[in-house]
Amino acid sequence: MNFSTSSQPIVEVVATSLESCIAAEQGGALRIELCSALSTAGLTPTSALLRVVKQRVQLPIAVMLRPREGDFIYSNQDIKLMEAEMEMCREAGADAFVFGVLNERDEIDRKLLTHLIKQASHVPVVFHRAFDLTPDLKESLNILIDHGCSRVLTSGGASTGNEGKENLFELAEMAVGKIDLMPGGGLREETFEEVLHPLIRHYHLSGRKLVKSPSNASLFEMHRMETDAQTIAYVVQKVKAFFDK
Repeated sequence: MNFSTSSQPIVEVVATSLESCIAAEQGGALRIELCSALSTAGLTPTSALLRVVKQRVQLPIAVMLRPREGDFIYSNQDIKLMEAEMEMCREAGADAFVFGVLNERDEIDRKLLTHLIKQASHVPVVFHRAFDLTPDLKESLNILIDHGCSRVLTSGGASTGNEGKENLFELAEMAVGKIDLMPGGGLREETFEEVLHPLIRHYHLSGRKLVKSPSNASLFEMHRMETDAQTIAYVVQKVKAFFDK
């Protein structure tokens, strides 16, 4: 389970349930990012879910550490919760930690990043799309490289990876051999090929489809979104074909 820079193209699936994790593996994904509440851009999953996923799925699991909704400017109370979540997820088998920390100017909080990387110890650290909120993406990328982050998830500062692809391609040239750049954010099977690039070996999507509930109840939303194995298989095939040219 190597999280360092890799020449092998990797499709990572962000998943919020055991069902989605199993589908990701069946579809040929090579890594999972596990979180909860994906509709809010993701929160920390339960350690119980992580333990069950590790028992049922053979892929490496990167675990989101985000203690609440909203911004990425964290109080001391938030930080203590992140530290506790990190320890619980480490014990449950996390293969990497995914988080993003900013200051009030939306710059990377270097002091807190240093602290959390130290807390992570030998577990690799991935910086998530908080990166896209920073005012200077190239400077931010260099900060992550200097701090030893293994990977950064980014849409190139745009709403989606497709919209930010030109920035992604520029960042990819800076990142080679230093950090794994991973496009993400609204990537869909029908437009996935737009972000494929020879220097980018990691790709991130949910590949979710609507699962309708048999319940007729209307007080709460009964339907849900789950990763679709066929969608992932299609994307994996597209990535493989691109790099086999």
